[in-house]
Amino acid sequence: MTTFRKAEVTDAEVLVDIYNSSFFDDYVKYGECPAYGRTKEVMEQSIIDYPKFLIIFDNKPVGCISCKELETGKYEVGCLCVIPEFQGRGIGTAAMEFAKSFYSDWKQFTLVTPVDKTQNVKFYTEKCGFGIRSEEMDGNVKVIRFVLER
Repeated sequence: MTTFRKAEVTDAEVLVDIYNSSFFDDYVKYGECPAYGRTKEVMEQSIIDYPKFLIIFDNKPVGCISCKELETGKYEVGCLCVIPEFQGRGIGTAAMEFAKSFYSDWKQFTLVTPVDKTQNVKFYTEKCGFGIRSEEMDGNVKVIRFVLER
C-alpha cells in the first residue's frame, strides 16, 4: 500500500536519508549530484521553498516527490525518488499519478534525468507517458528533458 504525506520541516532528516540512499550511485558515477549530501538545514529550507511529499510504503517512508509550479498549470518535477530496495514495485508510478491528481490544474509536467540512466528513461517514457523534449548539460552531466502534456 502506497500513501503520500506532505513533508514538514521536521521530516528533514528522513528526507536527507532518502535522498542520500536514492542518489548515492549518481554521486559516485558523476562526481556530483545536487540531491546527494544535503545538510539538514538545506533540506529544511528546500521543504519550505518546494512542496515535497513523502512516499510511504507499508508504513515506511521510502521516497519523495517534489514539484514546483513554474507558471499556471506548468510544473517541474524537481525530485521523484524511491530508495533502491523499494524500486520496481510501482511506487514511482503511483507517485507520478499522485502528482497528476494533487496538481489537478496541470497542463504540463517537465523533469530532467541523466541521459545514460536508461532505467529512468524507460520509466518516464513507458510507465509515465513522458516524451523527450531535448538534451542539455547540467554541470558535467548530460541530461534529458522530459515533458508530459495533456
